Amino acid sequence: MKAVIQRVAGAGIKVDQEEIAGIGCGLLVLLGVGKDDTEEDAEYIAEKIACLRIFDDAAGKLNLSVKDVGGSVLLVSQFTLYGDCRKGRRPSFTDAADTGKAEALYLRVADELRHRGLPVQTGRFRAAMKVSLVNDGPVTILLESPKNL
Repeated sequence: MKAVIQRVAGAGIKVDQEEIAGIGCGLLVLLGVGKDDTEEDAEYIAEKIACLRIFDDAAGKLNLSVKDVGGSVLLVSQFTLYGDCRKGRRPSFTDAADTGKAEALYLRVADELRHRGLPVQTGRFRAAMKVSLVNDGPVTILLESPKNL
C-alpha cells in the first residue's frame, strides 16, 4: 500500500460539479492499493496516518498528530500511485490491485481511521474527481507498507 499525505488547511472533492466531500484543517491522503496488499497493510497505513506527528506544536516543531489538532482526513483512492514508468512512456499499472480488492482495502483504511477517532471523508471510488487543496506548510509525506520498503 502506498500513501501520499499532505497537511492541508482545507481540501475538497467534486464529482460532476457537485461537492461530495470537504474538510478544513487536516490531512489529504491519496491511497494506492497494490495487488499483494492485505488487511494488515490497511491497518498499518491507518495507524501511521493517525499517529504521524506532522502538525506544529506551540514551539513550531512537528510534534502533533491530526487527532491532536482536532483535524480530519480526506481519503482518496489513487491507483496511479502504482504506475510503473521505468519502461516506455505510458505507465504500467500491473502492480495495482484489481477493483474489488482495492475498494475493499480502501474502505478498510477509512474504517480503521474512524476507529482511531478521526473524522474521515472519502472520495467516490472509480469516479473522475476534481480534488482541491490548500497545502499547509507545505508538508507532504510518502508512506508505504513495510513489504514495499
